[in-house]
Amino acid sequence: MHTARSVRASDLTARARIRDAAIACFADEGFDASFRTIARRAGVSPGLITHHFGSKTALRAECDSEVLRHYQELKTSSLADPSAYLLQNLTGPSTAAPLVVYLLRAIHAGGKPAQEFLEHLIDGVREVMRAGVETGVVRPSRDEEARLRYLTYQTMGALLIQFLTSPGATPEEFVMSVRDGQRDQILPTLELFTEGILTTRRMLDDYLLYVGDPPR
Repeated sequence: MHTARSVRASDLTARARIRDAAIACFADEGFDASFRTIARRAGVSPGLITHHFGSKTALRAECDSEVLRHYQELKTSSLADPSAYLLQNLTGPSTAAPLVVYLLRAIHAGGKPAQEFLEHLIDGVREVMRAGVETGVVRPSRDEEARLRYLTYQTMGALLIQFLTSPGATPEEFVMSVRDGQRDQILPTLELFTEGILTTRRMLDDYLLYVGDPPR
């Protein structure tokens, strides 16, 4: 006989299994993936998805939250030990492939849901950047908000271009191709972020003099 506690635990396990299957299906096929496809991947009936989530909108919202949570964990890990994370990212398996492709599909879908998803993504990056500044890994900025948005747009934009020019690739194939390409980009990226690209402060100083109320 099941106790109330064991039934709830089983219920949560089924819900998580459906959510994870939905993330994988949405990454593979886009957000038009049907309940039937998701149910087949999760090993449950379509009716059980309706029981747990009610609608695809509610299922998508929970998937969004889970993907954003994982993304923030990955970013936090990269700041905790940047060198080790870099080497692991270059040589490790594509365990986060569906998460990466889900992120890109969510942004590419456009409209208000994409705007809200991007803002939630930026919220997570904001916390990671704050931690980086506090631990001394990242230099403080005169305008932290503008910097984190610039870096987020730059990163997601570059990945989105690669994704849209890789039709037919599975999430794992896409992430592996990105990882292979990053091998040639690591040195210029680290040079740019660590040493900068301009040889003097002149352009920055001129800009700070030009704007009426420069950020401090």
